[in-house]
Formats: sequence, C-alpha cells, structure tokens
Amino acid sequence: MALPFARSLCLCHRGARRLGVAAVEARRGISFKLEEKTAHSSLTLFKDGAGVKYGLVGLEPTKLALNVERFREWAVVLADTAVTSGRHYWEVTVKCSQQFRVGVADVDISRDSCIGVDDRSWVFTYAQHKWHTMLANKKAPIEGIGQPEKVGLLLEYEAQKLSLVDVSQVAVVHTLKTDFQGPVVPAFALWDGELLTHSGLEVPVGL
Repeated sequence: MALPFARSLCLCHRGARRLGVAAVEARRGISFKLEEKTAHSSLTLFKDGAGVKYGLVGLEPTKLALNVERFREWAVVLADTAVTSGRHYWEVTVKCSQQFRVGVADVDISRDSCIGVDDRSWVFTYAQHKWHTMLANKKAPIEGIGQPEKVGLLLEYEAQKLSLVDVSQVAVVHTLKTDFQGPVVPAFALWDGELLTHSGLEVPVGL
C-alpha cells in the first residue's frame, strides 16, 4: 500500500518527511513520478517526470537550488511515492542505455551514496551486456535475460522480495531477498541513454 505523506511519518524518521506519498487503486500498484529534487545534476527529467535522461556534463551544480535531497556524487534519482505494504509492479523502457540500475531504496538513503552500494537499497544492474543483482556493493550474476528494451519490477513488501520480470515472457527472471524496515521508493541510476518508467500498472496474471 502507498500511504499519504502525513501517515507515513510514524514509519520512518527524517526520510519520510522528504517524499510525498500518494494513494493508489486497490487493484493497481504504486503510481509515481520521478522526483526532480532528488536527481543528480547530470540527470534531466522528461515526459512530466516519467523519464530520466543522462547528460555527460549535465547542469552546473551552482545553477541548481540548494537541496539536501539531491544526490551529490552519483547519477541517481528516486520516485516521489513511498511503499509500506502490498504488491506493486512497474515497468522501465530502456532507450540507448548500456549501463543502469533499477530497484528500490529506503527513502532516507544517503545522498552521497549510490543505489546498490549500501545495504539499504536493492537493485538489478545492467552493464557490459550483463545483468547482476547488487546489494551492499556485492554483485551476483543473473542468467536468462539479454539486453532489454523493457523490463518489469515486482515489489512484494510483506514477503520481502523484489523481482526482475521479463516483460516479453511475463515471467520472473530473478528474485532478490530484501530487508525492508520502513518506507521504500523506486530508485534509478544511469550513466548513458534514457529510462522511461510506466507505473500504476496491475500485477500481471501469473506473477
């Protein structure tokens, strides 16, 4: 379930104060946009916050408003809606990107870190034409999925699981065991190309 911001305060300390949380329909998963105020200066949002594009130079940090929520060292952006329960599914279209990460993170993840580096984010990473899981800077290879045009992510909060889904086969490729202790948000990192998110989707039949 996605909770209104005011109700999520009791579930997390400072991180929950940062991100708005929207209600969703009972049968649909989380509906979100990317939160510009969290985006690293090398990232540009487009399509009303549904997509993110990497720029080698990006915006001059001095031209950005001072914001403690912005990632300072790594090209990361978070979604604007937190999850505290339920099963949620979203998809990501990959455009011309050969190096990116998709997953979820605690709402109060350090803005000096990158998703996958610490133990408060759970991600699937694609680089050098290979997929890996990544947690606490440790990688494990994933087989059975090639270079993607679109991938799905299935978050099962109570079951403490995050799964990578092959959209073309509507099948789980790999499941990462998590350790959620509070609200988490969809999280993205990329170092080339574009990612376009599709949220507010029903969990596909069979997953």
